[in-house]
Amino acid sequence: MTSSFEPPLKGVRVVELTHTILGPSCGMILADLGAEVIKVEPVDGDRTRKLRGFGAGFFGYFNRNKKSLALDADSPEGRKVLVKLLEKADVLIENFAPGSMAKRKLGPADLEKINPRLVYCALKGFLPGPYEKRPALDEVVQMMGGLAYMTGPSGRPLRAGTSVIDIVGGMFGAFGTVLALKQRDKTGKGGLVESALFESVVFLMGQHLAITAINGAAPPPMPERVSSWAVYEIFNTADDLQVFIGITSDGQWKRFCEFFKQPELAADPKLATNNLRIEARPWLVPKVASVFKAYTKEALENMCLEADISFAPVARPQDLFEHPHLLANGSLAPTTLPGGVQTRLPLLPFQMMGWRPPLVSNPPEIGQHNDEVLAVIGYDATSVAALKAAGVLGPK
Repeated sequence: MTSSFEPPLKGVRVVELTHTILGPSCGMILADLGAEVIKVEPVDGDRTRKLRGFGAGFFGYFNRNKKSLALDADSPEGRKVLVKLLEKADVLIENFAPGSMAKRKLGPADLEKINPRLVYCALKGFLPGPYEKRPALDEVVQMMGGLAYMTGPSGRPLRAGTSVIDIVGGMFGAFGTVLALKQRDKTGKGGLVESALFESVVFLMGQHLAITAINGAAPPPMPERVSSWAVYEIFNTADDLQVFIGITSDGQWKRFCEFFKQPELAADPKLATNNLRIEARPWLVPKVASVFKAYTKEALENMCLEADISFAPVARPQDLFEHPHLLANGSLAPTTLPGGVQTRLPLLPFQMMGWRPPLVSNPPEIGQHNDEVLAVIGYDATSVAALKAAGVLGPK
């Protein structure tokens, strides 16, 4: 990491009024890139702090590098605090229900009067149109957009194994926000940035729409394995593990036959090209599976690496904690979660001019930065104490 590199969003102040994943993921990206992100949460804390089950990791992962202001923003005094904060902000992020900010007189038109330089990032279920007032969730749009259909076996639609659309929607929100800040540098004016769940999943479905147009028929779900390559499968190993192996070119096929000592397959004219091998899949895949089944996972990995054939073990999320590549290149940042749990969590997956966006601060406790944030907008210790006594500031 280049220590002298100045984070690209240093000096940008973001007020984040968000919950769950869509909004917090957008704020996390901006925070990782150097923005000062002030998470305004209720006095008893963001509701995702208390989630269990699948949602237990939401707050701890998507809220690093942020400051927490625990504020009753609907009280008269709390609203004054929020407006003062927005007057001095560069960006607002919110992912509340459509129209809820306008009801509070904090919609885009209201905030343009309060701070005309403010970039307003609204993250919703749908972009403007007939569906814009509908409620939406990640799983809702995975069903509506065809992702669940493509993920599960025929007749058994299945949501993807992570909150992929919430995160993609947040990524596009961050991308649009950065572009709006660049535009503001030219014009001096902020404006509205909108990103939405449904349009995000439709964007991901674009390749399947193109396939449908080209082939004149819709593709079946991915588990049906109608692949563009003959060998592109999960295989069992001699030590009862699973691996994925893809042989995606004629060159890889030749190397497979050579390294795995299959001269008969190499000489078979019915297998000379990838398209011919696709036609032979009904008998070819079982044959290849029997070849691979003779080897342990470790032996298969070594042979595929030597032959330059695409290989992956079928891993579980918890396996990533000890992944040698991630540990070697610093992709997992040591993180202390609220409550004191120590772990390692992924950084943003890119480098820029030798700089990797780092973990600067752990996800905050409720109201951890109340005094610091309020001091910047003119509240002295006496004023802050009065707000606390009135119950306007948390934690409860």
